[in-house]
Amino acid sequence: MKKMIVVVLSGSLFLLTNLLFAGVGPPKTGELLPEITLSVPQETEHQKYLGLPDNGQFTIPQIKAEVVLIEFFSMYCPYCQDEAPRVNQFYSKIENNSDLKKKIRLIGIGVGNSSYEVNVFKKKYNIVFPLFSDADFSIHKLVGEVRTPYFIGVKIKQDGTHNIFYSKLGGMDDVDKFLSLIVQLSGL
Repeated sequence: MKKMIVVVLSGSLFLLTNLLFAGVGPPKTGELLPEITLSVPQETEHQKYLGLPDNGQFTIPQIKAEVVLIEFFSMYCPYCQDEAPRVNQFYSKIENNSDLKKKIRLIGIGVGNSSYEVNVFKKKYNIVFPLFSDADFSIHKLVGEVRTPYFIGVKIKQDGTHNIFYSKLGGMDDVDKFLSLIVQLSGL
């Protein structure tokens, strides 16, 4: 009788847990990106890179590009540290390709990292694209508390609508193949 009660209770707990957390998880391809609000970067070159005014706040679909790739990272994540040189190569390949330079933008969001920690990561790994702090984990919660590094690709249409075309945990491995994949999946 005790075993039957334990089985029923554990089954009920499993069902309750699944009901409570149904739908929680990383955004899926085809879905809209949750509304992520960030402060416009202070650096003029980053404002120009993103096509934003010189102050205020913005959401990802307001970035002047057809595709935005967001890397969720943490300065304490050894995988993110290992991935940093490849992400820099990815950025350079885009910037050195006249067909892609104005179409793809790359940003990073430091999960649980203060502005100070984001800047330490930026300096240590020579990151030249915009990085943002998510010190209070609020953005992290919006995207399903993903592990790091996590990449989300967003296609922004001319009418301002957008959808996710890539959502995956892990690194790039081969930068050229990853760039080809992003171009293919986004329809560029």
